[in-house]
Amino acid sequence: MKHLFEKGKDPSKPTLLLLHGTGGNEEQLLPIAKMIDDEASILSVRGNVLENGMPRYFRRIAEGVFDEEDLIFRTKELNHFLDESAETYEFDRDQVVAIGYSNGANIAGSLLFQEQNALKGAILHHPMVPRRGIELPDLSETSVFIGAGSNDPLCSPAESTELHSLLVRAKANVELHWEDKGHQLTMEEVEAAAIWYRKQYSNNK
Repeated sequence: MKHLFEKGKDPSKPTLLLLHGTGGNEEQLLPIAKMIDDEASILSVRGNVLENGMPRYFRRIAEGVFDEEDLIFRTKELNHFLDESAETYEFDRDQVVAIGYSNGANIAGSLLFQEQNALKGAILHHPMVPRRGIELPDLSETSVFIGAGSNDPLCSPAESTELHSLLVRAKANVELHWEDKGHQLTMEEVEAAAIWYRKQYSNNK
């Protein structure tokens, strides 16, 4: 998978896995990562699927309708890539925190739903419920921040609330943060995520 890796100043910090939105690339979320933790290592991955020339992490049948078979395959592919990257770049595979926006948040959510211990934590900006009708792994050791829009036209408040409930039911430690700027990723939302991150991962928790 096309990606970039930047070794951080503090090896005790989690490695930040950056997952862009539709049409983005591996550089899209770099400024966000620096705001969250400027000492952490960064692994930023470009989606392997093209939709009208725009990179994504998995196919969809229509807006808001995922190709579930492809989502399952691409989730496994990304998890395998994380395993390989941990060996290549010598970071702790058990200390990966995803930062995803929109389509990137959805594949990160799918990792949580599908792959046991794939992520230590996740910051999900405007995610949807990746899959329904499946049993989630035990997420009692996992912390999740959900940034949602009360007027998001692509991801309804009900969708955000449902995702929160499913993760809580799987014993994850979840914070649901609301903004009112639609599907836009605002500075206020990133700052709220940064505060949440510091509470979770300061003192090498």
